[in-house]
Amino acid sequence: MRRPAGDDGQIMILSICFMVVALLLVTAVVSATGIHVERKRLLAAADSIVVEAADELSSPEYFPASPDGFAATGAIRLTDQDVRRAVDTYLADNPAVAARFEGFQVLEATSDDGRSAHVRLGAVSRPALISWVTAPWSDGIGLEAESSARTW
Repeated sequence: MRRPAGDDGQIMILSICFMVVALLLVTAVVSATGIHVERKRLLAAADSIVVEAADELSSPEYFPASPDGFAATGAIRLTDQDVRRAVDTYLADNPAVAARFEGFQVLEATSDDGRSAHVRLGAVSRPALISWVTAPWSDGIGLEAESSARTW
């Protein structure tokens, strides 16, 4: 029978430590990827909403028909109230947009120059996997996405 030498069994401890580090790395990467995807989804929602808000100028109440049948022309400006109304209408017509995010809120809905709409959204995202690495963010990470669109 052979007696264990001084280094026998050390590779097992090294392998276990390597596996723990690898699993912690996997949890961090999976969680970071999930949060990045959530932010991209929030940005896509902001893009959709701001396009709808900028399109508010094409509404019939802004371009009433003149007596000769053509649209009236003039200095028509998009206001903050117009943008906010368009955002609220879009979210009321599409409740799934807000429902897919935790803590969804419209942080800003404005028109800076009367021809463009600016929307800033906020939400909370939680890491997909909780480990020692991601535990400090287990309460969630605040996400913000903003988008602007200009009407012509």
